[in-house]
Amino acid sequence: MQQLPSSISTRLHYQHKSLIELIDGLSDTQVRQHSNTGQWNILENIVHITLFQNVIAERLQQILTTAEPQLSRYVVEADPAFHEKCRLTTSEIIKELLGARKSLTLFVERIPNEQLSLSGLHPEYGEMTIVQWLNFFLLYEAKLLFEIFKLASKVKMTQNLSMAE
Repeated sequence: MQQLPSSISTRLHYQHKSLIELIDGLSDTQVRQHSNTGQWNILENIVHITLFQNVIAERLQQILTTAEPQLSRYVVEADPAFHEKCRLTTSEIIKELLGARKSLTLFVERIPNEQLSLSGLHPEYGEMTIVQWLNFFLLYEAKLLFEIFKLASKVKMTQNLSMAE
C-alpha cells in the first residue's frame, strides 16, 4: 500500500507560500507589468497556479471515480476563468490561491492510502498514479514560482535603478 511521501505533503502545505516573499514590496501595477519578451507577467503566473490547483483536484477526483481515465492536457489560455481572474487585484488572486490550496490539501489528505496508487493517463507522460500526479503538479508549480522569482527580480532591479537616478 502506497503512502503519501512526506516530500509531497510538505510541498503541498508550504511551497506556494514562497510566493508572498517573492512579490513582497511590489505594487499591483508592478505585478501586472509585462516585459518586452512577451512572457506572462507575475499576475498571470499567479492566476495559472491558482487555476491549476483546481484542475489537479478535478483530475484526482476523476482518477478516484473512473477506471483509468484519460485526462487531456490543460491549456490555461483556453480556460475562460483565466482572463476573468487576471482582472482581479493581486491580493484578491492570492487570497483565492490560498483558499484553493487549503481545499486541495484537505482533499488530498482525505484520500485513503490504498487509493493513492490509482492512476490516470496523461497525454504526454503516460499512466501516472495519484502520487505521481501530485508530484507533477508540485514540480510544475515550482517552475511557475521560479518564473515569478525571475520576473519580480527584474522589476525590483529596475525599481532600484530608477530610485538611484
